[in-house]
Amino acid sequence: MAWPETRVTRLVGARYPIVQAPMARVDTPELVAAVSESGGLGSLGGAMMSPDDLRAAIRRICELTQRPFAVNLFAWSADPDPADEARAKMHEHLAVHRAALGLEDPELAPPPPLLAMLEDQVAVIAEERVPVFSVTFGIPPLDGLREAGTAIIGTATTTEEAVALEDAGVDAVVAQGSEAGGHRGAFLGAPDRSLVGLMALVPQIVDRVALPVIAAGAIMDGRGIAAALALGAEAVQLGTAFLVTEESGAPSTYKRLVLESRDDATTVTAAYSGRAARTIRTSLIDELEASGLEIPPHPLQAILTRPLHEAGAERDRGELMFLLSGQAGGLARSSTAGELMRRLVVETEDTLSSLGR
Repeated sequence: MAWPETRVTRLVGARYPIVQAPMARVDTPELVAAVSESGGLGSLGGAMMSPDDLRAAIRRICELTQRPFAVNLFAWSADPDPADEARAKMHEHLAVHRAALGLEDPELAPPPPLLAMLEDQVAVIAEERVPVFSVTFGIPPLDGLREAGTAIIGTATTTEEAVALEDAGVDAVVAQGSEAGGHRGAFLGAPDRSLVGLMALVPQIVDRVALPVIAAGAIMDGRGIAAALALGAEAVQLGTAFLVTEESGAPSTYKRLVLESRDDATTVTAAYSGRAARTIRTSLIDELEASGLEIPPHPLQAILTRPLHEAGAERDRGELMFLLSGQAGGLARSSTAGELMRRLVVETEDTLSSLGR
């Protein structure tokens, strides 16, 4: 196994093969820059940003660091149905919660034009010459990014998806194990049929594709990094570990609940956002799953529940929040992103050294 220089570090221009996972509304420009400045690859989750906001965030990162960083988008497959009946029923169902919280009961807004937004977002990334682009949920058009010289990383939850990404011409692939927090990246099959653990997934993808593989899923410290490298990965991607850092935009309630979580605290559910995601289970999720209502597709359900998440953050009501987290959240450590990077490097080197002995 190689450390710290691998094909991934050479591809993205990082000193260490450690990627901070994209986490929408959590990975602030300050977090992204701090990770990149410390030798890793910081990532901005830009999927739900307007093109103007995305451009502003990219430029802010460039003000904070001259090091390479990544921007992640979702490869939407279709625009939402504006007349979706499930959305109207869910909006009505959630009115009880909004009333209890004293929130306004707004009219249903038109769904966002996702395909047009994705095209504009990709154009911004190309125009701003972002060093690295990562994508989840599939494979968008990549020609403009290639012309801009951007390195491209895709996300796979199965070997079949990894092969499809290789055929599409990406430069590296993230192997997203079932332990990983956040939305499931499955795009060739149902997410509930694509829950492969990282220990099984990484070596199978390594054996099937010639691309460098980035392991993602509940990796929290140097032990996990060393294990991923032993399986054949050439980098790791950590999300939950960076979620609790000082630069993270996660509300304090969110950070506290991740730090207090146990290994059985999370579940994979579409109830909160409309797409399967690993999150800390809450009473609101239990209620939505038991309601019998059809869950509107992502991001429509996420837009409907967003006011409850924001109210929960403001009022320390974690049961109302969308608490995306991997299965090892209890191993997270409060620190700055730079301090965490330094600890990860030392722990990895110590583990590899002890294994060598």
